[in-house]
Amino acid sequence: MTQTIDLPILYSLRNCPYAMRARLAIYASGQQVQLRDIVLSNKPDEMLKVSPKGTVPVLVTTDNQVIDESLAIMQWAFLQTDPEGYTNKAVPKALDEMLAVIAIFDNEFKGHLERYRCSKRYHEPSLPEDRQQCERYLADLESRLCLHQYLMSDKPSLTDLALMPFMRQFAQVERQWYLQSPYPKLRQWLNHFLQSRMFSKVMVQNSMWLDTKQRLIFGAGV
Repeated sequence: MTQTIDLPILYSLRNCPYAMRARLAIYASGQQVQLRDIVLSNKPDEMLKVSPKGTVPVLVTTDNQVIDESLAIMQWAFLQTDPEGYTNKAVPKALDEMLAVIAIFDNEFKGHLERYRCSKRYHEPSLPEDRQQCERYLADLESRLCLHQYLMSDKPSLTDLALMPFMRQFAQVERQWYLQSPYPKLRQWLNHFLQSRMFSKVMVQNSMWLDTKQRLIFGAGV
């Protein structure tokens, strides 16, 4: 007999950008989950049983649906409640446009970002070229932010939350270069999120769930 749970369970890793954007959406949507922080070197059997691929985030809903892709978890959260209008349901095709922008970054930018990060880590001579490949996408974001306060409009959206953790990663690779780069609107946008109450809540450092088996509630009102 399947056990019923009173709140969804989220397996997460604090600094993983995929897990980060899932937590951002859960917080922004006003949902609550049981948060289980893990380390990839010691994955809980409970997580591997429901999602054998062994990556985070993994969400187990109260009706035992398993969602183990970060963007799908974000969409699930906003499908439950979206009090601030992150998916802009009142505008036809708004969500489609958001998902199209996210897809470009998920399918193209992230590969360039990983090469850029590796080039920095291993002191590769290709570092400037790898950075320039990323800059093509940054220039698009800068152009968007010259038109409005956030990436899609003057209100934050699913797109902002989905891309922010990866822009944070980019900004950390060559910090001095980034601070002097020709993307002032992007820096302002990123700083806005990094200094927000939402981000501070999303990035709280918790004990590993396997160490304590403690029931930890994350989300609205916590």
